[in-house]
Amino acid sequence: MKNQQKFSFHKMVKKYADSSIVLIIATLLALIVANSAYGDAYQSWWNSPVCLSVGGFNLLSHEGHTMTLIQFINDFLMAVFFFSVGLEIKREVLVGELSSVRKALLPIIGACGGMLVPVLVFWAFCPGDASMLRGVAIPMATDIAFSLGVLSLFSKRVPMGLKIFLAALAVADDLGGIIVIALFYSSELNVNYLLNAALFVAVLLAGNWLGVRKKTFYVTFGLVVWYMFLNSGIHATIAGVVVAFCVPSSQRSTVHDFVECIREYIDRFLSLPPSPGRKGKAAVLSDEQVDVLKGIESAADQLISPRQDMEDALRTPVNYFVIPLFAFANAGVCLAGMSVGSLFSGVGLAVFMGLLVGKVAGVFLFSTLAMRLGFVRMPVGADIKSFASLCMLTGIGFTVSMFIADLSYSGLGAEGLVLLNDAKLGILCGSFCSALVSVFLLRRTLPPALEEMKE
Repeated sequence: MKNQQKFSFHKMVKKYADSSIVLIIATLLALIVANSAYGDAYQSWWNSPVCLSVGGFNLLSHEGHTMTLIQFINDFLMAVFFFSVGLEIKREVLVGELSSVRKALLPIIGACGGMLVPVLVFWAFCPGDASMLRGVAIPMATDIAFSLGVLSLFSKRVPMGLKIFLAALAVADDLGGIIVIALFYSSELNVNYLLNAALFVAVLLAGNWLGVRKKTFYVTFGLVVWYMFLNSGIHATIAGVVVAFCVPSSQRSTVHDFVECIREYIDRFLSLPPSPGRKGKAAVLSDEQVDVLKGIESAADQLISPRQDMEDALRTPVNYFVIPLFAFANAGVCLAGMSVGSLFSGVGLAVFMGLLVGKVAGVFLFSTLAMRLGFVRMPVGADIKSFASLCMLTGIGFTVSMFIADLSYSGLGAEGLVLLNDAKLGILCGSFCSALVSVFLLRRTLPPALEEMKE
């Protein structure tokens, strides 16, 4: 079991390491293009209208207005991202690191500290400005792709306990971010759309309870729920999480039933007469053989739950398309006219300090206090120095931080545009500095790799 857990975490770290490289490239491209001769075209491109119409109905419309490309990315594609996050959270709650109080307590306590202290730090730098304080939640989020990507540089030296803690904390952190978006970044509620959304969520829950396992059922009604949320006043990305929790996690058959079924199909396949074929050429399968192979495929589908199947299917498009596209669309900070002071005052400084100091201090202090009080234990294989170095990684906030920044300031006109640029600059610099400091500390505090110890 431990070897299987170790393999799964190495696989997850490698996956996020690869996707973080794509994310970095997309971010750098956005910065280069936004500050080049194509900067104006880059900015105007995202305001292009996007529609998906059938007759007079446009799915991609909000309050009767056609969505722009940037709204499509931030409201629809990010809903797909949060759907993927919701599937991951559900897995961790059911069978993962959040499935029991003993497992979940340390990362949840750390996540709470990592959300509370950055808010206080942000408020300390912008205490009396109502417009600036709209972005108080920006430094709350940890980017799991970037943080695990940096951690992968030391994959052979990182104790499994620290990897588990960081991954579980990132999941708990995402859940906290989702709650914050739902509570504080929703507009005036439209009761009719909200009731319709609740009705279709009930349809999804009923389908789960009745044993519906068709993924098309959940995708179709999920789109309806997303449209209702989009026009209800609750941010549309929350629909992704709600729908994810409606997707079944149970299997139709057990592993034992699957193995027995496969044996029967193999015996049946071997009993069939061989297919005719020329020497050295692939044989053409008979109809009976095709039926047997389709039966094996169907048996495999019965073993994999819809939640697990959809999480696996979304992993590549989300990590290598949705998030990089979001980064390319939102990380293009125009530096023209900005002074160095933008990072040393107002929102820029508040976000920078919230990530570099507040986030790290919150996770570390809350976690170590819980350890001192005896509620939880230090992750296996870690000491206080390596644990503090790992906490430094939580200051890397990118995807969700950028998303919350856009929610906070995009509707404030010209003033909001300035604040949004300052916030993005703070996110980029705070995340970069957190990554740089964490690499320096991890190199010094992590135990040597096994190969080095043998030498």
